Amino acid sequence: MGLTLAPLPVSRTGAAVRAAVLEALVLAGHLLLYPTGVRAESPAPATAPAPGPGPDAQLPPVLLLHGFTDNRSVFVLLRRALGAGGRRRVETYNYSPFTRDLRATARHLGRRVEELCERSGQDRVDLVGHSLGGLVARYYVQRLGGDVRVRTLVTLGTPHDGTRVAPFMDAHPLVRQMRPESAVMAELRAPVPGCRTRCVAFWSEFDALMEPTGTARLEHPDLDATNIEVMGIGHLALAVHPTVITAVRRALDGPVRAADTARTPGPADDAPVRPAQNLRPTGTEVQGPDI
Repeated sequence: MGLTLAPLPVSRTGAAVRAAVLEALVLAGHLLLYPTGVRAESPAPATAPAPGPGPDAQLPPVLLLHGFTDNRSVFVLLRRALGAGGRRRVETYNYSPFTRDLRATARHLGRRVEELCERSGQDRVDLVGHSLGGLVARYYVQRLGGDVRVRTLVTLGTPHDGTRVAPFMDAHPLVRQMRPESAVMAELRAPVPGCRTRCVAFWSEFDALMEPTGTARLEHPDLDATNIEVMGIGHLALAVHPTVITAVRRALDGPVRAADTARTPGPADDAPVRPAQNLRPTGTEVQGPDI
Protein backbone atom coordinates (compact mmCIF):
# COMPACT_ATOMS: atom_id res chain seq x y z
CA MET A 1 0.00 0.00 0.00
CA GLY A 2 1.31 3.43 -0.88
CA LEU A 3 1.87 6.15 1.67
CA THR A 4 0.98 9.80 1.13
CA LEU A 5 2.25 12.48 3.46
CA ALA A 6 0.59 15.88 3.81
CA PRO A 7 2.99 18.75 3.05
CA LEU A 8 1.87 22.33 2.64
CA PRO A 9 -0.20 22.60 -0.53
CA VAL A 10 1.27 24.27 -3.60
CA SER A 11 -1.09 25.98 -6.03
CA ARG A 12 -1.19 24.81 -9.61
CA THR A 13 -0.01 28.24 -10.72
CA GLY A 14 2.97 28.11 -8.36
CA ALA A 15 3.84 24.61 -9.51
CA ALA A 16 3.63 25.70 -13.14
CA VAL A 17 5.98 28.61 -12.50
CA ARG A 18 8.48 26.36 -10.73
CA ALA A 19 8.31 23.87 -13.61
CA ALA A 20 8.90 26.65 -16.16
CA VAL A 21 11.92 27.99 -14.24
CA LEU A 22 13.41 24.51 -13.97
CA GLU A 23 12.80 23.93 -17.68
CA ALA A 24 14.64 27.14 -18.53
CA LEU A 25 17.61 26.11 -16.40
CA VAL A 26 17.72 22.67 -17.98
CA LEU A 27 17.53 24.20 -21.44
CA ALA A 28 20.44 26.54 -20.69
CA GLY A 29 22.57 23.67 -19.46
CA HIS A 30 21.63 21.50 -22.40
CA LEU A 31 22.57 24.19 -24.91
CA LEU A 32 26.06 24.25 -23.39
CA LEU A 33 26.38 20.47 -23.67
CA TYR A 34 24.75 20.13 -27.08
CA PRO A 35 27.99 20.44 -29.14
CA THR A 36 29.50 17.52 -27.21
CA GLY A 37 26.82 15.16 -28.51
CA VAL A 38 26.82 16.05 -32.21
CA ARG A 39 29.17 13.25 -33.20
CA ALA A 40 27.97 9.68 -32.77
CA GLU A 41 29.82 7.74 -30.10
CA SER A 42 32.19 4.93 -30.98
CA PRO A 43 30.61 1.57 -30.10
CA ALA A 44 32.22 -0.28 -27.22
CA PRO A 45 34.17 -3.42 -28.13
CA ALA A 46 32.56 -6.82 -27.91
CA THR A 47 32.56 -8.46 -24.48
CA ALA A 48 31.38 -11.75 -23.08
CA PRO A 49 28.26 -11.43 -20.90
CA ALA A 50 28.76 -11.76 -17.16
CA PRO A 51 27.68 -15.10 -15.67
CA GLY A 52 24.20 -15.28 -14.22
CA PRO A 53 22.12 -15.49 -12.22
CA GLY A 54 23.68 -13.94 -9.13
CA PRO A 55 25.09 -10.61 -7.96
CA ASP A 56 27.58 -10.56 -10.85
CA ALA A 57 24.94 -11.14 -13.52
CA GLN A 58 24.94 -8.46 -16.17
CA LEU A 59 21.67 -6.73 -16.99
CA PRO A 60 20.63 -6.31 -20.63
CA PRO A 61 22.42 -3.47 -22.40
CA VAL A 62 20.57 -0.16 -22.68
CA LEU A 63 20.28 1.97 -25.79
CA LEU A 64 19.24 5.61 -25.34
CA LEU A 65 17.39 7.51 -28.09
CA HIS A 66 17.13 11.30 -28.11
CA GLY A 67 14.25 13.45 -29.30
CA PHE A 68 13.52 15.66 -32.32
CA THR A 69 16.43 18.02 -33.25
CA ASP A 70 18.36 16.79 -30.21
CA ASN A 71 21.37 14.49 -29.72
CA ARG A 72 22.93 12.13 -27.19
CA SER A 73 24.10 14.99 -24.94
CA VAL A 74 20.65 15.06 -23.33
CA PHE A 75 21.49 11.74 -21.65
CA VAL A 76 24.72 12.67 -19.86
CA LEU A 77 23.27 12.22 -16.36
CA LEU A 78 20.95 9.32 -17.17
CA ARG A 79 23.70 7.37 -18.88
CA ARG A 80 26.05 7.81 -15.94
CA ALA A 81 23.40 6.61 -13.48
CA LEU A 82 22.34 3.59 -15.52
CA GLY A 83 25.92 2.48 -16.06
CA ALA A 84 26.97 2.86 -12.42
CA GLY A 85 28.57 -0.27 -11.01
CA GLY A 86 29.27 -1.75 -14.43
CA ARG A 87 26.31 -4.12 -14.34
CA ARG A 88 24.91 -2.90 -17.65
CA ARG A 89 26.34 -1.59 -20.87
CA VAL A 90 24.81 1.78 -21.80
CA GLU A 91 25.07 3.29 -25.26
CA THR A 92 23.41 6.13 -27.14
CA TYR A 93 22.03 6.22 -30.65
CA ASN A 94 22.31 9.48 -32.59
CA TYR A 95 19.91 9.16 -35.49
CA SER A 96 20.33 11.60 -38.37
CA PRO A 97 19.11 15.17 -37.75
CA PHE A 98 18.03 15.16 -41.41
CA THR A 99 15.72 12.17 -41.11
CA ARG A 100 12.29 12.77 -42.58
CA ASP A 101 10.60 9.45 -41.83
CA LEU A 102 10.08 7.90 -38.41
CA ARG A 103 9.69 4.46 -39.99
CA ALA A 104 13.09 4.63 -41.67
CA THR A 105 14.71 5.68 -38.39
CA ALA A 106 13.04 2.72 -36.67
CA ARG A 107 14.54 0.37 -39.27
CA HIS A 108 17.99 1.86 -38.64
CA LEU A 109 17.38 1.38 -34.92
CA GLY A 110 16.65 -2.28 -35.55
CA ARG A 111 20.03 -2.74 -37.18
CA ARG A 112 21.74 -0.96 -34.30
CA VAL A 113 19.97 -3.21 -31.79
CA GLU A 114 21.11 -6.34 -33.63
CA GLU A 115 24.66 -5.04 -33.67
CA LEU A 116 24.51 -4.24 -29.95
CA CYS A 117 23.24 -7.72 -29.14
CA GLU A 118 26.10 -9.24 -31.11
CA ARG A 119 28.77 -7.11 -29.39
CA SER A 120 27.35 -7.60 -25.90
CA GLY A 121 26.58 -11.30 -26.21
CA GLN A 122 23.02 -10.62 -24.99
CA ASP A 123 19.80 -11.75 -26.67
CA ARG A 124 17.74 -8.73 -25.60
CA VAL A 125 18.22 -5.05 -24.84
CA ASP A 126 16.38 -2.26 -23.04
CA LEU A 127 15.45 0.96 -24.83
CA VAL A 128 14.96 4.41 -23.27
CA GLY A 129 13.57 7.09 -25.55
CA HIS A 130 13.02 10.77 -24.86
CA SER A 131 10.21 12.45 -26.81
CA LEU A 132 10.40 11.40 -30.49
CA GLY A 133 13.03 8.82 -29.57
CA GLY A 134 10.40 6.92 -27.58
CA LEU A 135 8.07 6.92 -30.57
CA VAL A 136 10.81 5.57 -32.84
CA ALA A 137 11.53 2.81 -30.34
CA ARG A 138 7.84 1.97 -29.99
CA TYR A 139 7.42 1.72 -33.77
CA TYR A 140 10.36 -0.68 -33.89
CA VAL A 141 8.86 -2.81 -31.13
CA GLN A 142 5.30 -2.87 -32.46
CA ARG A 143 5.66 -2.75 -36.23
CA LEU A 144 9.09 -4.21 -37.04
CA GLY A 145 9.20 -7.23 -34.73
CA GLY A 146 11.46 -5.50 -32.21
CA ASP A 147 9.66 -7.10 -29.27
CA VAL A 148 11.84 -10.17 -29.91
CA ARG A 149 14.89 -8.09 -28.99
CA VAL A 150 13.53 -5.47 -26.56
CA ARG A 151 12.87 -6.54 -22.99
CA THR A 152 11.79 -3.14 -21.63
CA LEU A 153 10.90 0.11 -23.36
CA VAL A 154 10.94 3.27 -21.26
CA THR A 155 9.61 6.50 -22.76
CA LEU A 156 10.03 10.02 -21.39
CA GLY A 157 7.56 12.62 -22.63
CA THR A 158 6.71 10.70 -25.80
CA PRO A 159 3.56 11.69 -27.78
CA HIS A 160 2.07 8.19 -27.91
CA ASP A 161 -1.27 9.46 -29.18
CA GLY A 162 0.21 12.33 -31.17
CA THR A 163 0.62 15.98 -30.26
CA ARG A 164 -0.93 19.12 -31.75
CA VAL A 165 1.71 21.49 -30.42
CA ALA A 166 3.49 23.93 -32.79
CA PRO A 167 1.17 23.82 -35.83
CA PHE A 168 3.56 26.19 -37.63
CA MET A 169 6.03 23.27 -37.90
CA ASP A 170 3.75 21.05 -39.98
CA ALA A 171 6.02 21.58 -42.99
CA HIS A 172 8.44 19.09 -41.43
CA PRO A 173 7.50 15.46 -42.27
CA LEU A 174 8.48 14.18 -38.81
CA VAL A 175 6.22 16.72 -37.13
CA ARG A 176 3.35 15.67 -39.37
CA GLN A 177 3.97 12.04 -38.40
CA MET A 178 3.58 13.03 -34.74
CA ARG A 179 0.08 14.45 -35.32
CA PRO A 180 -2.81 12.40 -33.86
CA GLU A 181 -4.36 11.85 -37.30
CA SER A 182 -1.15 10.69 -39.04
CA ALA A 183 -0.70 7.31 -40.70
CA VAL A 184 2.08 6.47 -38.22
CA MET A 185 -0.27 6.99 -35.27
CA ALA A 186 -2.87 4.81 -36.98
CA GLU A 187 -0.27 2.04 -37.33
CA LEU A 188 0.63 2.29 -33.65
CA ARG A 189 -3.05 2.05 -32.67
CA ALA A 190 -3.42 -1.19 -34.66
CA PRO A 191 -3.59 -4.54 -32.79
CA VAL A 192 -0.28 -6.07 -31.75
CA PRO A 193 -1.16 -9.38 -30.04
CA GLY A 194 1.54 -11.23 -28.16
CA CYS A 195 3.94 -8.30 -27.81
CA ARG A 196 6.79 -9.45 -25.54
CA THR A 197 8.10 -6.02 -24.52
CA ARG A 198 7.03 -4.37 -21.28
CA CYS A 199 6.62 -0.62 -21.43
CA VAL A 200 6.93 2.20 -18.91
CA ALA A 201 5.81 5.69 -19.96
CA PHE A 202 6.72 8.78 -17.92
CA TRP A 203 4.57 11.86 -18.45
CA SER A 204 4.03 15.23 -16.83
CA GLU A 205 1.10 17.60 -16.72
CA PHE A 206 3.57 20.47 -17.26
CA ASP A 207 5.06 19.02 -20.45
CA ALA A 208 4.45 21.92 -22.83
CA LEU A 209 5.22 19.86 -25.94
CA MET A 210 2.41 17.40 -25.28
CA GLU A 211 -0.98 18.64 -26.46
CA PRO A 212 -3.12 17.27 -24.96
CA THR A 213 -0.95 16.54 -21.92
CA GLY A 214 -2.18 12.98 -21.51
CA THR A 215 -0.91 12.02 -24.95
CA ALA A 216 2.37 10.96 -23.33
CA ARG A 217 0.52 8.11 -21.61
CA LEU A 218 0.84 4.76 -23.35
CA GLU A 219 -2.56 3.10 -23.49
CA HIS A 220 -2.91 0.15 -25.85
CA PRO A 221 -4.93 -3.01 -25.07
CA ASP A 222 -2.21 -5.33 -26.38
CA LEU A 223 0.73 -3.76 -24.56
CA ASP A 224 2.02 -4.43 -21.04
CA ALA A 225 2.29 -0.73 -20.17
CA THR A 226 2.66 1.20 -16.93
CA ASN A 227 2.15 4.98 -16.96
CA ILE A 228 4.00 7.07 -14.41
CA GLU A 229 3.02 10.69 -13.87
CA VAL A 230 5.86 12.99 -12.85
CA MET A 231 4.81 15.98 -10.79
CA GLY A 232 6.11 19.50 -11.31
CA ILE A 233 8.63 19.26 -14.16
CA GLY A 234 8.59 19.90 -17.90
CA HIS A 235 9.63 18.16 -21.09
CA LEU A 236 13.41 18.57 -21.03
CA ALA A 237 13.67 17.92 -17.29
CA LEU A 238 12.22 14.43 -17.74
CA ALA A 239 15.58 13.27 -19.07
CA VAL A 240 17.72 14.80 -16.32
CA HIS A 241 15.78 15.03 -13.06
CA PRO A 242 17.24 12.85 -10.27
CA THR A 243 13.87 11.38 -9.27
CA VAL A 244 13.05 10.33 -12.82
CA ILE A 245 16.53 8.91 -13.34
CA THR A 246 16.16 6.83 -10.18
CA ALA A 247 12.77 5.58 -11.32
CA VAL A 248 14.08 4.67 -14.77
CA ARG A 249 16.93 2.72 -13.22
CA ARG A 250 14.48 0.81 -11.02
CA ALA A 251 12.30 0.05 -14.02
CA LEU A 252 15.27 -1.47 -15.82
CA ASP A 253 16.49 -3.38 -12.77
CA GLY A 254 13.43 -5.61 -12.68
CA PRO A 255 9.71 -6.03 -13.32
CA VAL A 256 7.45 -3.05 -12.86
CA ARG A 257 5.28 -3.48 -9.79
CA ALA A 258 2.01 -1.58 -9.59
CA ALA A 259 1.83 -1.26 -5.80
CA ASP A 260 5.15 -0.03 -4.50
CA THR A 261 6.02 3.16 -2.67
CA ALA A 262 8.33 5.90 -3.90
CA ARG A 263 10.61 7.82 -1.61
CA THR A 264 9.95 11.29 -0.31
CA PRO A 265 11.86 13.87 -2.39
CA GLY A 266 14.40 16.12 -0.76
CA PRO A 267 15.01 19.82 -1.38
CA ALA A 268 16.95 19.19 -4.59
CA ASP A 269 14.86 16.22 -5.64
CA ASP A 270 11.26 17.33 -5.52
CA ALA A 271 9.55 15.82 -8.56
CA PRO A 272 7.90 12.66 -7.20
CA VAL A 273 6.47 10.05 -9.52
CA ARG A 274 3.28 8.05 -9.17
CA PRO A 275 1.31 5.49 -11.15
CA ALA A 276 -1.36 6.98 -13.36
CA GLN A 277 -4.07 4.82 -11.83
CA ASN A 278 -3.64 6.41 -8.39
CA LEU A 279 -5.92 9.24 -7.29
CA ARG A 280 -4.57 12.76 -7.66
CA PRO A 281 -3.67 14.08 -4.20
CA THR A 282 -4.47 17.51 -2.87
CA GLY A 283 -1.45 19.81 -2.99
CA THR A 284 2.00 18.37 -3.63
CA GLU A 285 2.36 14.63 -3.67
CA VAL A 286 5.48 13.40 -1.94
CA GLN A 287 5.12 9.66 -2.28
CA GLY A 288 3.96 7.32 -4.98
CA PRO A 289 5.05 3.87 -6.15
CA ASP A 290 8.55 2.71 -6.72
CA ILE A 291 9.27 0.91 -9.92
